[in-house]
Amino acid sequence: MSEIKEKEETKLKFIKDIIIRLKELWDKIPDFFKNKYIITFIVFFIWIFLFDPNNMIERFKGYMKIGELEDEKQYFEEKIQKDSLQLKEIKTDKEAVEKYAREKYYMKKKNEDIFIIVDEDENK
Repeated sequence: MSEIKEKEETKLKFIKDIIIRLKELWDKIPDFFKNKYIITFIVFFIWIFLFDPNNMIERFKGYMKIGELEDEKQYFEEKIQKDSLQLKEIKTDKEAVEKYAREKYYMKKKNEDIFIIVDEDENK
């Protein structure tokens, strides 16, 4: 029985000690921060900054994604412009059609042999 009482007393002493430390910590906080409106504002700010679906972290990720997508857009616009010029050239010049067919589809004339030279740096 006495052993149980000792354990309970130890637990109570521990809890009292924690309560005393919390009170000391509370007393160290300036009165300005004990104001319920300031506490509410701080909690609201932390909530908006970290936990809200539109928090600052998600906004930053969104801005980074927008930057990446704008870079992709610029790349594809340049590619479209380049391909449009190539298409216009193919439609107007018969030699350009032959050159394109030889380069892209490895087409050849009956009396020709094709040798494909692969640059080792491009494969890496």
